[in-house]
Amino acid sequence: MHTIKWSRFLRVLFIVCLSLAIFAALYVMVPLLYPFILAWLIALLMNPLVNGMQQLFRFPRWLSVTVALGLFFSAMLTITAAAITRIVKEIISLSFSIQDYLDQWRELFMHMLEQEEVQNLLFAINSLYSDNPNLQDTINANIAKTAESVTNTITTLVSGLLNSIVLILSSLPNIATITLVVLLAAFFISKDWKRWLTLVKSVVPKNMHKPIQTIWADLQKALFGYLRAQFILISITAVVITIGLMMIGVDYAVTIGMLIGIVDLLPYLGVGAVMVPWIAYCFITGDASIGIGLSILYGIVLVARQVMEPKVLASSVGLDPLLTLVAMFVGLKLFGVFGLIIGPVSLVIGAAIHRANLWGDLQRYIIYGRR
Repeated sequence: MHTIKWSRFLRVLFIVCLSLAIFAALYVMVPLLYPFILAWLIALLMNPLVNGMQQLFRFPRWLSVTVALGLFFSAMLTITAAAITRIVKEIISLSFSIQDYLDQWRELFMHMLEQEEVQNLLFAINSLYSDNPNLQDTINANIAKTAESVTNTITTLVSGLLNSIVLILSSLPNIATITLVVLLAAFFISKDWKRWLTLVKSVVPKNMHKPIQTIWADLQKALFGYLRAQFILISITAVVITIGLMMIGVDYAVTIGMLIGIVDLLPYLGVGAVMVPWIAYCFITGDASIGIGLSILYGIVLVARQVMEPKVLASSVGLDPLLTLVAMFVGLKLFGVFGLIIGPVSLVIGAAIHRANLWGDLQRYIIYGRR
């Protein structure tokens, strides 16, 4: 009896040590091999297109991979160039109109100073200031301290901005090198996809082929399902905001709606990163009708997003909506923002392992010493 218990304990210890070793290896190797992981993901995404060109046009594998990789790189380059061009145009436009905004703020400030309540308050402060010499010294010292603090803050911000620009410029050669490595690795991985697949199968024990295939199929479905879910949510957000802005009477409603839809990808912030400052600006400048309209629109989008996200994500990935919501909440509490992704991914992996009956195999291995 003691021998059986000891053997089971050793098998449990072996599984635990093996799992820890795998996690430690991933922790060490992923930062070193991430360009090749990206290349593998690109090759995986390109495979349907590469296989389709091989069958439809009778292209050799290397030519199909070259064309697919060229299309992928061209699409990414076009999107990046379009985004940069748009941002530069907006910055130039803002630089021309910033004086108008400053004039509006100045007029608003002067209007506030002309109010009777503000004038009475300023008169009371001036009287208190004149009648208390000691208070004058304290106030002057605090003003000087505040001015110094503001100056230091501005200096820090400008210095940080300049350092960020220098860092980005200095990292361009490294980014170019990594991009080249990723593209070359994606080419070789996709070109020899079947050979790499055969090599992996030869290394993995045969009795593990079926469980791994089941897990891999579920993960592929989850990956494409997650991308599909995000596309659906972004599209819904963009359409709702575009229609709402048109009803409110905002110019460039389509462009703004599309940009806010993309911003919706930001964790925590999402649409609020644009809508909240916009609403505040409208109320401060006295444009209450637009501010109220934007507030209602933001509330509708926020509620719709929170209600639809678990359901859309669950239907696309193939999970129960309640379990998906629980996984997202637990992931958020444990890992922060990234937990919103880690939670559902962990749930998908757990469900895939369950469907592959891997837990049962581990249990049988621990009890009987065999699969």
